[in-house]
Amino acid sequence: MTASLGQVLALVLVAALWGGTQPLLKRASAGLRQVREQTWARQWLQEVKTLVLNTQYLVPFLLNQCGSLLFYLTLASTDLTLAVPICNSLAIVFTLIVGKALGEDVGGKRKLVCYQCLGLHTPGAVAGLALTVTAITLCITSSVSKAQEQPSPL
Repeated sequence: MTASLGQVLALVLVAALWGGTQPLLKRASAGLRQVREQTWARQWLQEVKTLVLNTQYLVPFLLNQCGSLLFYLTLASTDLTLAVPICNSLAIVFTLIVGKALGEDVGGKRKLVCYQCLGLHTPGAVAGLALTVTAITLCITSSVSKAQEQPSPL
């Protein structure tokens, strides 16, 4: 099975919604550490209340769930062997990009001067990012080019 360009773009949007919201969810849920209750049930209820009333958490959470809904809808017409690698691998890339934009420490503690312009700390982070994007690009171009080929008339 092959994927159309629209399906591939939908999968990239899913990855952006999943990966782009992860650092936002992490940052917004940091206040949960301050919630302390006597029983596990009251603790759980207080944590849910804290998250539901926090718009900084709720908006990224709803966007993340929209990504899940779009993924579910796209799976109806897309090959699973294409959908899963695109969404999961690119979600990691989007998580790194958004995390770095929010000032998170990406790539470890040791900074190398030549990688500072990318905001990454190790050559491994740069290589991993490049290999992931290259692999996903190959998957997408292979799938889309097969979908655009017309069957030869007999």
